[in-house]
Amino acid sequence: MTASPRSITVLGSTGSIGCSTIDLLLAEPARFQIRALVGGRNVALLAEQAIALRAEIAVINDEALLDELRDRLKGSGVRAAGGRQAVIEAAAMEADWTMAAITGAAGLEPTLAATRNGRAIALANKEALVSAGDVMLREVAAAGATLLPVDSEHNAIFQSLTGSPIESVEKIVLTASGGPFRCASIETMRAATPEHALKHPTWSMGAKITIDSASMANKGLEVIEAARIFGLSNEQIDVLVHPQSAVHGMVQFRDGSLIAQLGAPDMRVPIANTLAWPDRMHTNAPRLDLAALARLDFEAPDEVRFPALRLAREALCAGAASPTIFSAANEIAVEAFLGRRIGFLGIGDTIAYAMDKLGAPTLDTLDEVLHWDAEARRVAEVFVSRERSNSLNGAETLHA
Repeated sequence: MTASPRSITVLGSTGSIGCSTIDLLLAEPARFQIRALVGGRNVALLAEQAIALRAEIAVINDEALLDELRDRLKGSGVRAAGGRQAVIEAAAMEADWTMAAITGAAGLEPTLAATRNGRAIALANKEALVSAGDVMLREVAAAGATLLPVDSEHNAIFQSLTGSPIESVEKIVLTASGGPFRCASIETMRAATPEHALKHPTWSMGAKITIDSASMANKGLEVIEAARIFGLSNEQIDVLVHPQSAVHGMVQFRDGSLIAQLGAPDMRVPIANTLAWPDRMHTNAPRLDLAALARLDFEAPDEVRFPALRLAREALCAGAASPTIFSAANEIAVEAFLGRRIGFLGIGDTIAYAMDKLGAPTLDTLDEVLHWDAEARRVAEVFVSRERSNSLNGAETLHA
């Protein structure tokens, strides 16, 4: 790493990825100058982070919490701001390295604003490349920015490439833990509650990504994202279920060599890789003990029990706005499942309905991305409401 402090912005500092990033920054504060921290609604945590790291500005997305943020930061020297426009302005501040970890479509505009600085963007927001892939990549190229993948699987591919040209790659392999329902029957999954789905066997993550892992929608999003990051076709991207979560990704080269990246299931490892890139930095993440692990298992994913993976591949092949529709419909479906408005299997049904209803309309600008994102959400909500109504009517008939 360079001798002078690197200027840092963290978008989504109070989320799971953001907190892991803050942990790394606090471990070596002299190496970093914190420009902006952006949080969603956890005003107490945001203020604590900003004071501990002596950030220039702390921004809360929910403007109704701005007065509370100001009170908590009083006397610290940290400026406070709130609201959507303040988030975008903070993202646009010049910084050597920006963590883009605002989840969902809400992260699109801030991530694009950060990209235009032409510096390093540590990308933890899948939707930036899934929903707005062409738009995002154009902005990256125009600004001369460096895109550093934070997802453990994409970061594993990034590390495994070790500077090799993409033309030397035959295929890549993304691994999946299989989530809590890896061995579950369709009947068990149909009856699953949010509490069941949130019990991830290996990773500690936020609710949205944990449900995505349980449905394997996250792996579908990662297939689309990998195609964008590395310029590969659907056929060049394999997925293997690997319950130990020790191997995060592999690259099969055309000479027959297979190079893998291994590590403990701790997001501080891939974050540190991007934070120190092109160097390395120390982390307190657990070290992988292969002798204790004893075995590494791999199996093909079941796209019948986990249709979201198949639907994501269909969206990638269809192109245009199809990945945008997949991502937005999945967000609505996950919210509906967590709100107990649909069952777990309804997640895949909701995505399939939205994709079938809207097809693959053309998409070339951010406004078009936001339009089809909104349309997919509207259509998905229609499906969820109809399913909810049918479910309630069925329950009334049963009790009658």
